[in-house]
Amino acid sequence: MAKTDLGSMSKSDLEKLKGEVEQALASLVQRRKAEAKKAAEDAAKKFGYSLGDLVGKERGKKGASPAKYRNPANPSQTWSGRGRQPGWIKEGLAKGKKLSEFAI
Repeated sequence: MAKTDLGSMSKSDLEKLKGEVEQALASLVQRRKAEAKKAAEDAAKKFGYSLGDLVGKERGKKGASPAKYRNPANPSQTWSGRGRQPGWIKEGLAKGKKLSEFAI
């Protein structure tokens, strides 16, 4: 592999090189993960299972939390109780309503 004299490169050239290196690294990681997943799937298949049978739901992918609260004025608006409170919850609480009044 040829050495590059980084000290003689301009800032814009270095930034371009940095972007290319980051893109190459991301691509490499993605390819390696795909290879590892294929190897794991092949190993599971060898024993008569799918990878999903062995590990269940994929790591890091959580399903959406079920709705626990509904806007009485607009039933299509719901909230799981996680994250920021929607405006309609904040308004109702400011008017003296209890959170339990919005429960589904």
